[in-house]
Order: sequence, then structure tokens, then C-alpha cells
Amino acid sequence: REWFQPNVDVEENEEAYMLSVDLPGVKKEDVRVDISENVLTLSGERKREFESQANGGRRYERTYGRFQRSFSLPQAVDASRVEASLEHGVLR
Repeated sequence: REWFQPNVDVEENEEAYMLSVDLPGVKKEDVRVDISENVLTLSGERKREFESQANGGRRYERTYGRFQRSFSLPQAVDASRVEASLEHGVLR
């Protein structure tokens, strides 16, 4: 299987850290968010979906496959308050 690395923006304010992860074409059920020992790990898979076409050519430029990104969190982060949503191809 192929691997890819989604782009991530990280923002910080007085109340929270916000990550925005580009995951176009990834379904909610194909994403996992884990926190262990102050490390946030995002993982999942973007699956290639296509129909078989007889006598047709194909050209693929988008990246498919598994992904995993990990981020060290400050000690002050309360893991029980972490929230995640996936809308319009962006995990926040």
C-alpha cells in the first residue's frame, strides 16, 4: 500500500490548540484520532474508488493510501477535552 502525508495547519490561542488537516476524499469512518502519553496521532486511509472501464485509459494524480501524523502535546493539555470533526475534507 501507498502512504501519503496530509498537510496540517496548527494554530494556538489562549484557550486551545487547533489542527486543520487536509483529507479530501477521506470518509469519517476511515480516520482515527488517538492520544497517548501527550502524543496526538491521526491516522487513516484514503481509498481509491473507481469503476472498471473496458478499453479506457486512466491517469491518476491524486495520492491514495494510508497516512499517519503524530504531534507532541504540551503537558497542560487535557486529553479528555479533545474534540474532532471532519467536514468538507478537513479534519479539525
